[in-house]
Amino acid sequence: MLIAQLSDPHVCAPGLLYKGVADAKQLLSDAISHLHRLDRQPDLVLITGDLTDEGRPEEYVSFRELIGALELPYLLMPGNHDHRESFRQAFTDLAYLPNQGALHYCIDDHPIRIVALDSCQPGKHHGLIDEEGLGWLARTLAQNRQKPTLVAIHHPPFESGIKYIDDYRLLDSESIESIIRSHHNIEAVICGHVHRPIFRRWAGTVIAACPSTCTEIALRLTPTATPASFTGTPGCLLHLWDPRTGMVSHLSHIGCHPGPYPFF
Repeated sequence: MLIAQLSDPHVCAPGLLYKGVADAKQLLSDAISHLHRLDRQPDLVLITGDLTDEGRPEEYVSFRELIGALELPYLLMPGNHDHRESFRQAFTDLAYLPNQGALHYCIDDHPIRIVALDSCQPGKHHGLIDEEGLGWLARTLAQNRQKPTLVAIHHPPFESGIKYIDDYRLLDSESIESIIRSHHNIEAVICGHVHRPIFRRWAGTVIAACPSTCTEIALRLTPTATPASFTGTPGCLLHLWDPRTGMVSHLSHIGCHPGPYPFF
């Protein structure tokens, strides 16, 4: 199974650029075209949050118009820039989304079980999973301890070393780490939020943060560094699972670049 992960498109209202700089709508359209051009078509696309920049209804209208061009099955989940109830109202046709409360869900129709956690706190940018959410996760994972499982969450539950994004990570990550570590069928944990590709060993498995389709947060590791971003080459992650070898994740750069050349 091949799962494509897009993240943090930050679609703005019509006529607006993301932060006055990036054409988020065109960049998401480019990402969709990129997926269509892959030599192997993904079986599923998972978009891990921040679909919109401010969670406004008109932004979700724009997002739906753009995602309508995607010719592949897809799953959506919220990020801290989304508005939970506006998100829910915008996607009433998606039966996997709960009718109330946090937008946790489990999809068990594929060779890989997908467990999506809503880590968002209304009005805040850091993430947190409350006791109800932790209980849901524990019960959901316990339903099948053998099937290969991918856990998706918007906020990364670790410190990256970039101080100005670590302040907005998933807080109280020890609780979710304990639950994940107690299950040995978790192929990977994937997240977004940080607008960078970051990989780490965590909770007895691996965790992968997906770059944004829009902008890239600057890699500044000095604790006092000034926050900054680039309109650099956007990207996505491709998670390839095989029953013989498990999960392998690839960074795929979006856009047209020189090549391919005939050397290897």
